[in-house]
Amino acid sequence: MLKVALQRLVMMPFLLLGIITVAFFLTQVTKGDPLAALIGERQMNNPVVVAAAKERWGLDRPLAERYLVYVGNLARGDMGTSFRTRQPVATDLAQRLPATLELVIAAVLVGGSVGTVLGLVAAKMKDRATDTAIRIFALVGSSVPMFWLGLIALFIFFATLGWSPGPGRLDTRSLPPPFVTGFFTIDALIAGDGAKLRDALAHLVLPALMLGWTVVGIVARLVRASLIEVLTQDYILVARAKGAGEVRVLLIHALRNALMPTLTILGFTFAYLITGAVLTETIFAWPGIGSYAVEAARTLDHPAIIGVTIVGGAAFLITNLVTDIAYVFADPRLRDRR
Repeated sequence: MLKVALQRLVMMPFLLLGIITVAFFLTQVTKGDPLAALIGERQMNNPVVVAAAKERWGLDRPLAERYLVYVGNLARGDMGTSFRTRQPVATDLAQRLPATLELVIAAVLVGGSVGTVLGLVAAKMKDRATDTAIRIFALVGSSVPMFWLGLIALFIFFATLGWSPGPGRLDTRSLPPPFVTGFFTIDALIAGDGAKLRDALAHLVLPALMLGWTVVGIVARLVRASLIEVLTQDYILVARAKGAGEVRVLLIHALRNALMPTLTILGFTFAYLITGAVLTETIFAWPGIGSYAVEAARTLDHPAIIGVTIVGGAAFLITNLVTDIAYVFADPRLRDRR
C-alpha cells in the first residue's frame, strides 16, 4: 500500500496538469463572452474599448499561446488575475480557502464521529426498532436538500429561538482576529481573545451541523453495513470464545476493520466539500471557496474558475494520498503488501 501511495505521489503533478488543461480549454469553449463582464454590455459595441480590453487581459492571443503562457505563469505561482475582483486569483483563494477548510473540517469531524456511533449502535441492534430508527434518520440526512435544511435551521434557531447567531463567520460589528492560520477559531485562541473565540465557535456550529448531517447519513449506513459483515467473521467468534467483552469485541476487533471503507468515503467527502459546500456557504453567508466559485461562474471569470478547479483537483489528489497512508496505520497487514 505504501508503494501505491508513492506511485500516486509521483503521478500527482501529471494528473494535476491534466486537470488544469481540461479546465483551461473548457472555459474557452463555453458559451458567453467574458468581455461583457469585464467592460459591460454597453461598451461591447465600442471596438476601441473591446480591443483594449482584449489586449489588457491577453484575450487577443491564439488559444494555444494563452494556454502555454498560463501554464508557464502557473509554474511560477501566478494563477492569473480575476476579471471580477481585479486581484490575483491566488490571493483570492488564499483569503477564502481557510474559511472553507474550517467549515469542512468541523462538518467532517461531527459527521464522521456521530455517523460512526450511530452505525455501531445500528449494527449491534440489527433489525430492532433502534436500528430502523437510525436507518431512517440516516436516509433523511442524506436525502434532505441542503438549501431547505439550512433555511429551516436559520429560521428556527436564529430567527425564532435566537439560540444561534446570524450568518457569517463573526458578528458584523467584530473584526477578524490577527491572521495566523485563517481559521478564526484557532487565530482567536492564539491571540488569547476568549470573546472572539466564542463568537467564532457560535457562528461555526450551525453551518457545520447542517453540512455534517449529510455526512452522518453516509457514514452511519456504511459503518452499519461493514460491521454487520465483520461481526460474522471467524476472528470475532474466536475473540468472543476467549471471553472478550462485547464492548472490546465491537470497538477493538470489529470497528477497526469496519472503518476501512469508511476512510475512503470520508476522504472523498472531505475533498468534495472543499468546492461542493456551495449551498451551505451561500445560505450562511460563509465567505469560502464555494461562494467564490459561484460568482466566478456567473461572471465568466475564467482565471478564477480555473483556480477553483485546481484547488478542487489538488484536494482530491492529496486526500487520496492521505487515505492510502491512513489505510496502512488502520491495518498494519497492508505494510507488507507489495
